[in-house]
Amino acid sequence: MDKLKEAIRMDNISKSFGKVLANKNINFEARSGEIHALLGENGAGKSTLMNMLSGIYTPDSGSIFIYGKEVSFHSPKDSIRAGIGMIHQHFKLIDVLTARESIILGEKGSFLLNPKAEYAKIKEVCDTFGLDIDLDKKIYDMSVGEKQNVEIIKVLYRGAKILIMDEPTAVLTPQEIEKLFKIMGNMKEQGCTIIIITHKMNEVMAVADRVTVLRSGETVGTVVKNETNPKALTEMMVGRPMDLSVKRLETNMGKIILKVNNLSVYGEDKVRALTNVSFNIAEGEILGVAGVAGSGQKELCETIAGLYPIESGEIYYKDQNIVGKSPRDIINMGISMSFIPEDRLGMGLVASMDMVDNLILKDYQNKKGFLIDRKPPAKKAGEIIDKLGIQTPGINFPVKKLSGGNIQKVLLGRELESDPKLLITAYPVRGLDVGATYTIYNLLNDEKKKGVAILYIGEDLDVLLELCDRIMVLCDGKVTGIVDARTATKEEIGLMMAGEMEGATL
Repeated sequence: MDKLKEAIRMDNISKSFGKVLANKNINFEARSGEIHALLGENGAGKSTLMNMLSGIYTPDSGSIFIYGKEVSFHSPKDSIRAGIGMIHQHFKLIDVLTARESIILGEKGSFLLNPKAEYAKIKEVCDTFGLDIDLDKKIYDMSVGEKQNVEIIKVLYRGAKILIMDEPTAVLTPQEIEKLFKIMGNMKEQGCTIIIITHKMNEVMAVADRVTVLRSGETVGTVVKNETNPKALTEMMVGRPMDLSVKRLETNMGKIILKVNNLSVYGEDKVRALTNVSFNIAEGEILGVAGVAGSGQKELCETIAGLYPIESGEIYYKDQNIVGKSPRDIINMGISMSFIPEDRLGMGLVASMDMVDNLILKDYQNKKGFLIDRKPPAKKAGEIIDKLGIQTPGINFPVKKLSGGNIQKVLLGRELESDPKLLITAYPVRGLDVGATYTIYNLLNDEKKKGVAILYIGEDLDVLLELCDRIMVLCDGKVTGIVDARTATKEEIGLMMAGEMEGATL
């Protein structure tokens, strides 16, 4: 197949959801034998555009051409018939099935298929694209990388020559990312078109041939990867120059604020979520936590914050054991702790309330009498808006109507207003645009400078290595190492995340 042949062309594509214009006259083109990155901040319209290409949405206007022929998709089946396969960030697999059963599931007449012939067909796909997987292995026994391989085989087996991959590296270890890039290279060599939806600039530079940048639902431009750089791409994304460096603030660490000894916790499904976890954090230190999704990060945060019951172990804030204490008990003990949860609107803030009421919620129980003076929290809300650059019509505007980045700033501003000595934060930049992300990093460094001890749960290993002092690695709820972020490598952390190596415990 001619590698320069146009595989996809989308002309003047527009899509609205109510009053929200998600895509406005977008033009996009990708070729056979090409890895094409679709880059843009959250809300730029990337997923909406690709959902139209995969038949999930129908454009309000515009045209889609596949290999030069105009098409009209009304369902994902139409897209699959045209040779397009989408691999979503959250895999659509059934745990109790084997890889082989998952691949043929949904095929027309799958119960009447010849097992030997289908096995041979799947094996041919695996050999052609360099996909190594045990076809008889159950999905529930697989790593995240293996599950992703099953999804890739599934779409290739159905004849896809155009693959759309939504944030394909979000939950992979560095070693799994390396393997994925090799597989993508094999697919490219076979003439496939691969579109990756991403926001990770280093991965764009590592694997893409060309890059199309979207901003505010419109096409900014398409550039050849070898003729650009991360700084220029970021400026295209956000519309202004930005410093992309993450700085580790060097401080003199003080006394140990938090000490956790042999903590074991059962998860919501009665399966052990944490096993004998031990670590400490000092004043003026950022301790990062790395691990593939579901390694116990959520339970760790919520247990320390008094939201989760423990099976055994100790949690000391200075010299006070806080095991079995509720969040209100912890506050009444005079312990200065703030928790910024992963679920901003479910656990962090009350979505229907405005900024003022959400600030009042933090300490209303400490107020005397029946009437609450709203003037001090209203003043505080105004100060937080100015300090963090929160984009909102006003302090009385419901927080649920703000963007993800502004919601996170409201939550962070409220928690930092209480001058905590210990700050626990879970994925504080997930889903945020580039500008908001770097604002959060700077705020964490400001708190570190004040001597605050910070537990930072993150998923970007580059940021963990650049921002944190030490990194604790979790694998299946166990600590596989606590390493110095200044000397550790992504490869070492990746092996610890996969449970294939144990690091030192610093």
